[in-house]
Amino acid sequence: MEPIFEIKTEKQDKTYGKFVITPLAAGYGHTLGVALRRVLLTSLKGAAITTVEIEGVKHQFTTLSGMKEDVLDFLLNLKKVAVSYSGTEPIHATLSVKNPGEVYARDIELPAGATIANPDLVLANLAKGAKLSAKLTIESGVGYKPAADREQEQIGIIPLDASFSPVVRVTPKIEETRVGRVTNYDKLTLEVVTNGTIEPMAAITEAATTLLSYFDQIVHPKEQVVSAPREESESALGSVGKLSVEELGLPTRVANALAKAGFETVEKLCNAPRVELMKVRNLGGKSLDVINDLLKEKGVKLQDA
Repeated sequence: MEPIFEIKTEKQDKTYGKFVITPLAAGYGHTLGVALRRVLLTSLKGAAITTVEIEGVKHQFTTLSGMKEDVLDFLLNLKKVAVSYSGTEPIHATLSVKNPGEVYARDIELPAGATIANPDLVLANLAKGAKLSAKLTIESGVGYKPAADREQEQIGIIPLDASFSPVVRVTPKIEETRVGRVTNYDKLTLEVVTNGTIEPMAAITEAATTLLSYFDQIVHPKEQVVSAPREESESALGSVGKLSVEELGLPTRVANALAKAGFETVEKLCNAPRVELMKVRNLGGKSLDVINDLLKEKGVKLQDA
């Protein structure tokens, strides 16, 4: 028996939609509600800012002169920027503000093909004479990718946790309803909240299309060609090796001396012989002991000789 039901839109704007799907055969309210909710939250393609390079800033645990917020708060605000971009390749945007006052998401200069859905989002507050200059990388993707999974290309480029999903919240509600004298039908009420880069009804349609593709593979199976996973070389130090020397909590004098000598990251420190480190100006045996103690807290250490 083919399903016959209707979808009624009770309310919808750019970011919120309330839809009623009825009548559904007994049990299908839960079946459709759970399936749609899962796909809506995890499987729709979206875009997010994935890296940021701020002029005058080497890492996130610092401050920028003239900016009310510290760098970490600024990065948290950048994560809230809702970007609409459907391309496959990463794109680059810039943020350059020299005037005092609030810095908004609309101040971000984007290339063609990308837009910001929440342009009035406040990113930072600048004092008189201060300036904020940053380069941003925007990527499209699915789901959530933590910054730890993204390699830090160089000192000063800060990776961000990226939530690509354009859907913020989905609330399904299942109730009993009747058709004539039959009372064992389901009514599914679906509330969908998005970040503004996609309308709620369009999100539901895309989620249903995704589910159809999976069910069609069961009904009409196609042979899948699975390519072998690409082998990537990865440092034995893992994500710790990408940390800058400033992030270790070293005294400023020691951190500056290491950076000037070319030992900007934990990986370079741990791979350098002690005799080479001893040649660094203003760096003595006690300084090396301090460095080694802090490295051990991260689960690594300097070479023994």
